[in-house]
Amino acid sequence: MTPTLPEGLEGAIRVDVAPDFRLDESAPDEQRFVFSYTVTVHNASGHSVQLLARYWKITQGSGKVQEVRGKGVVGQQPLIGPGQTFRYTSRAILDGPVGVMEGAYTCVDAASQRPFEVAISPFRLAGPNQVH
Repeated sequence: MTPTLPEGLEGAIRVDVAPDFRLDESAPDEQRFVFSYTVTVHNASGHSVQLLARYWKITQGSGKVQEVRGKGVVGQQPLIGPGQTFRYTSRAILDGPVGVMEGAYTCVDAASQRPFEVAISPFRLAGPNQVH
């Protein structure tokens, strides 16, 4: 069960993702397709929130599904103040030129220490010459 958002946080935490195919790191003839993705977490609330954990579901074009869970993001558990954003870039390696990622962040309201989840909408990973 997803924890309910603390009062004042409903719709106030937004996650934007910008994926990019990394040709310089990929080896298509070896079925290695590397994508970077830059995530921006926007805190439009009046509360400080801390990002504690991540969950990613990666669905490759082949149908293979991988789930990734872990503490924080890129080695951090950032505290994001009211009106602030936090941005980071990470990578995903697929065995084909297309895939979809989606997930969620587990956060905590710094004042009340109430945990809540922020959904990350599905986004497409597509190599060159793939239909977008």
